Amino acid sequence: MSFSVKKNVLQTVALIKESGIKHIVVSPGSRNAPLLQTFSQEEAFNCQVIVDERNAGFHALGIIQSEKKPVVVCCTSGSALLNLAPAVAEAYYQQLPLIVVSADRSQEWIGQMDGQTIPQPGVFGSMVKKAVSLPEIKDGQDEWFCNRLINEALITSMAGAPGPVQINVPISEPLFDYSVEKLPEVRHVNFAPVHKSVDILPFVDKWNGLSNRMIIVGQKIKSPELVIALENLVKRGDCVVFTEYLANAVSPLFISNFDAWLYAMPEEQKANFVPALVITLGGHIVSKRLKQFLRVNNPENHWHLTQSGEVADLFQSLTDLIETDNLRFINDLSNSVGEDVNKTYYNLWKKASDRVGEPASEIPFSDIYAVGEFLKVLPKGAALHLANSSTVRNAQLYDQDASWEIYCNRGTNGIESTLPTVVGFASVYKGITYLITGDLSFFYGLNALWNIGHIKNLRILLINNGGGGIFHLLPGLGNAPSLKQYVAATHTTDAKKWVQASGMKYLSAKDKEELNESLTILVDETINESMLLEVTTDMEISKQVFKEYYHQLKLIY
Repeated sequence: MSFSVKKNVLQTVALIKESGIKHIVVSPGSRNAPLLQTFSQEEAFNCQVIVDERNAGFHALGIIQSEKKPVVVCCTSGSALLNLAPAVAEAYYQQLPLIVVSADRSQEWIGQMDGQTIPQPGVFGSMVKKAVSLPEIKDGQDEWFCNRLINEALITSMAGAPGPVQINVPISEPLFDYSVEKLPEVRHVNFAPVHKSVDILPFVDKWNGLSNRMIIVGQKIKSPELVIALENLVKRGDCVVFTEYLANAVSPLFISNFDAWLYAMPEEQKANFVPALVITLGGHIVSKRLKQFLRVNNPENHWHLTQSGEVADLFQSLTDLIETDNLRFINDLSNSVGEDVNKTYYNLWKKASDRVGEPASEIPFSDIYAVGEFLKVLPKGAALHLANSSTVRNAQLYDQDASWEIYCNRGTNGIESTLPTVVGFASVYKGITYLITGDLSFFYGLNALWNIGHIKNLRILLINNGGGGIFHLLPGLGNAPSLKQYVAATHTTDAKKWVQASGMKYLSAKDKEELNESLTILVDETINESMLLEVTTDMEISKQVFKEYYHQLKLIY
């Protein structure tokens, strides 16, 4: 093995190795060549090359989602680093431990019209939990300082709520001396995280003194133990638990179609459904109607469970910020609260929820129809990624199988992240990786399909309605002259040649019969081949089917 002679490079790579990090996503460059050489020559690492830094960042996030462990993304100097910003922001709000290792020019040349130079330290601002810029090591004091900074960054990425950090590595010329034969022995600072608990008794007293209790589970990884704890709380107390697809928490006792019937609920009945207590846990919530409902009808108490300690006052009614583990708090609460014989509030919501059904199978061929038919045949235990905007909302109209694991980049809700994240996920995942996406999101991320011939476990359902369908449904935009060309970016592009160029199998469907035939192939997990099914729908028909479904909901009351 041959490593770079740059001592700050050696410290960085050696400490990342000692931290147990396995996956390194790298983009090519000359300034980061010493890092690339040293990472790639160390057998402990699995290095993947992604040329486009924006896609590289999201590719790394996909690996984090699959492995549930930190991942390094390494780039060269200059604007290359700025291209990682969207992934860094997503990692910050989704609380994913992305380790950005950025090569930099020597500091005396920053701002001096030298090539590929920008002020790199702290370039991500508040979107990282910590940013450090290493010294170029000349003596023992520099080496200690460099070692300390790297340890600080790596510890911070996992302390409390995980999140992204930046390690900036200035590297002066000469760059290409790779004469070191082994990584140095380094001081790795072990980190013992604190598992915080709270005195449950004050919250038990508040719970027992309140009626109309609501628990909202936001985006989180799958936790069967948390589902059981929440079920126990529902059985014991009069409360409702709201979950969306992204909560990865499915139970007959929970309510997941609340967004649909919040639309249908008559105005004069809404006061009966207003909670006195709301408990939120997990990450982001998709339903805009739920947010609006609770912002207009503020609960008396809103408890937010968090491991970060950051204030998130989503409904403008926060009363208690509880820095603790979700499972521990819910278990303690369930074991301590009084038992409610009458389930008045639960039954009120459950009765309303039971009246809301899925879109009928007889609806016309449309976006909603294609999503529903796909979900009906999606195998048990599937890892399913959902693109943002229409996709995640349309999926929510259908029942969710408890065995599925759902992923979606709801940190910043950007459409650019979906395809590269899924490719990164599939590159390390052992089973089949599924994705439902719209056309704008797909074409935005096309670079992610470059050099993926080795990935055989990716299955994509592409809904191509010729533009941004969600924009046709937003109130106030329907009659705007700018809607089709500028807002929704109407187009006539299809994906066939792009998909075939990537080496994936291409399927297509333009009616119900073709869809059913193609779905059979798409979910056949005995086929060792990545494939994409492009479903071409009519924008106006899809819009009308969507509106008619919601109009029918109004008739259930």
